[in-house]
Amino acid sequence: MKKLGLIGFPLGHSFSKKYYLEKFDKEHITGVNYDLYSIADIQEFEKIFKDQDFYGVNVTIPHKINVLPYIQELSPEAEAIQAVNCIQIKHTASGPFLKGFNTDVFGFMESLKPLLEEHHKKALILGNGGAAKAVEYALNALHISYRFVSRTKTDTNLTYSELNAQLLNEYHIIINCSPVGTFPNIEDAPDIPYDHIGDKHLLYDLVYNPAETAFLKKGKNNGAKIKNGLQMLELQAEKNWEIWNEMS
Repeated sequence: MKKLGLIGFPLGHSFSKKYYLEKFDKEHITGVNYDLYSIADIQEFEKIFKDQDFYGVNVTIPHKINVLPYIQELSPEAEAIQAVNCIQIKHTASGPFLKGFNTDVFGFMESLKPLLEEHHKKALILGNGGAAKAVEYALNALHISYRFVSRTKTDTNLTYSELNAQLLNEYHIIINCSPVGTFPNIEDAPDIPYDHIGDKHLLYDLVYNPAETAFLKKGKNNGAKIKNGLQMLELQAEKNWEIWNEMS
């Protein structure tokens, strides 16, 4: 039995496991299993990738960065971001060969592209964690300029208190890369001046639970186009499957 799985800690409900097991069932894929591997210490990863039945894993918090020393090759986007969420494992005569990818970039970019209109030239990225780095890479590839927004002021980002009508009239894409509004805190929303959101705006929330966050509801109520992160997850999941099963 070939093995795939997700490493991270802690691991609760997993989109990935549900998605792949349903895919295997629907597409009559046999001889492969996907499971969860809750590892607090990244050193425990070694016994997983040395198992010759493993040929791929997904990586989630807190290991997207600290898994890097185990990887022999990085794809261009993973190299630029210095974080991986997908690892291809090839077993060779000299031992396992691990290649790291960041398929969050693909998932975000491909789910965003159909929504873009002529006036969508500038974006605000809310948050500055690992997910924001994937979004930044995708926006660069799409030639969309951007500014980060976070609670702490630096030389390169705005703070939430600096957002005003003038800025929101200039930046028509707003992407929430923070966990604000995730279940069970579904009443919470990023602290932006929603009164200045209008029908030229596109609000994208990487959160997908709930399907329509308070952030998205507030935008929709003011006429904005909205999108949650579910399709991004589905697209990156399919890209992972393609990577794991590509011919050597």
